[in-house]
Amino acid sequence: MVNFSTSRDFAFQLDAKDKLASFKEAFVIPDPSLVYFDGNSLGMMPKIAQEKSRQIVDEQWGKDLIRGWNKGWWEAPARVGDKIGGLIGAAPGQTLVSDTVSVNLFKLATSALTLQSNKTRVITDTFNFPSDLYILQGINNLLSSSPRLRHPSPIGRGDGGEGYEIIRIGATDSDITPDLSALESAIDENTALVTLSHVVFKSGYIYDMRRITDLAHKKGALVLWDLSHSVGSVPVHLDDCNADFAIGCTYKYLNGGPGAPAFLYVNKKIQEKLSSPIWGWWGQKNPFDFDLEYTPAPGAQRFMVGTQPMISLLTMEAALEPILQAGMDSLREKSILMTDFASFLTGAWLVPFGFSLGSPVDPAIRGSHLSIRHPEGYRINRALIEEMNVIPDFRAPDNLRLGFAPLYLSFADVWEGFDRIRRVMEEKRYEKYPLQKLTVT
Repeated sequence: MVNFSTSRDFAFQLDAKDKLASFKEAFVIPDPSLVYFDGNSLGMMPKIAQEKSRQIVDEQWGKDLIRGWNKGWWEAPARVGDKIGGLIGAAPGQTLVSDTVSVNLFKLATSALTLQSNKTRVITDTFNFPSDLYILQGINNLLSSSPRLRHPSPIGRGDGGEGYEIIRIGATDSDITPDLSALESAIDENTALVTLSHVVFKSGYIYDMRRITDLAHKKGALVLWDLSHSVGSVPVHLDDCNADFAIGCTYKYLNGGPGAPAFLYVNKKIQEKLSSPIWGWWGQKNPFDFDLEYTPAPGAQRFMVGTQPMISLLTMEAALEPILQAGMDSLREKSILMTDFASFLTGAWLVPFGFSLGSPVDPAIRGSHLSIRHPEGYRINRALIEEMNVIPDFRAPDNLRLGFAPLYLSFADVWEGFDRIRRVMEEKRYEKYPLQKLTVT
């Protein structure tokens, strides 16, 4: 156990021992005084990705033109998918880069519910990213209202309608930890699908993937994990846990760039049993035969839809290189030390100003971001960004969310960031900002 100190020299000592310290040089740092605590929302740009994007535009698109499709473009979703698969414990042939997280959730969840057509319950939680909940609600509306798609045995939703019973499990302690006993009790033989965020987006709580997946399988349910706040920040072992499905984004800890395409995972054991709800030519068995009748491609490829965004996809592929070089075990080791240090500084410096920790204390069940909570969290966030050159983000109702990306964040950065938060509170700089929120928080 590390005996932390609030001195700047202590942070420098941690940096001197950091075996990942050199990776910071691999990233475009726009301002050396910037403390960037928002890599859990948008990762910094790797220099190799910057260089690759220029090469893609100037050479591949600019000179190769349509010939690029036979020079690695067509295979890119599977090739890059397998690279991401190496970070999430997935053997080749199960992970594809495609579309967005929401679209992939729609495809996989609808496919799962179609396969489980004799069951009517879907289990999720209030910790799930709201967009995931919206997609589930939309699927329910679609399957309930269309005569051709209506579930064969609809049950009441509590409002007199027909459809799936979507159960959202709540918290046990101020929105930090899910109510695991309620979750486990809710999963029964009538459960078609359990879908959860592996690392939840507000508090950073980590679900026990193996435990939940095993329990769901014993009840005959399928499981879909959202890895958006997991991939690149915590080790994931999809195959070992026998997960059925997973989705995730690439622009957070994978540093793929804004709007970079997402990924999906489908376990080999069930691929041939499934049908995608969206039939597109990239998911066709022989797309260049241009057959007028659809035949699904083998394996996970059937979940592809249309032409992929090659510039962003290939840029994201390059961005993966630093994280592949560093390795997940080393990243996780540094991440734990950084979040422990940040938790210590929260207690030592910020609790006296009314802050509380909005994340698990135990690093074994905490991802690579922390929430620190304060009634004035939004205005504090504004002051940090606009006056202190510290960039976190805010999540309602009172969460100041701090991401710790081990590749480009130093322990001195962490110390400096918390010192600036303390100064904002001491000088009450936040009081000048209105309560009215900007569009993006």
